[in-house]
Amino acid sequence: MLVLTRKPGEGIVIGDDIKITFIETKGAGIRIGIEAPSGKKIYRQEIYDRICLENREASQWNLADLDMLTSAMGKKESL
Repeated sequence: MLVLTRKPGEGIVIGDDIKITFIETKGAGIRIGIEAPSGKKIYRQEIYDRICLENREASQWNLADLDMLTSAMGKKESL
């Protein structure tokens, strides 16, 4: 991990199209501004981690669950 020290108003540039500016420290937090292309996805770390966890969980399904779902849908269609 690269660790930098910046003062309020200073920033860093990532690649050619992302600029992060440190606005101020506020209590225990730090306010930052991010300039990036509108198509670039930007997440808070905790949100990104949650999305990754939910995607992993969604990709690990059991074949028995599919059979149960297929059976349930078949019963619903026959009504």
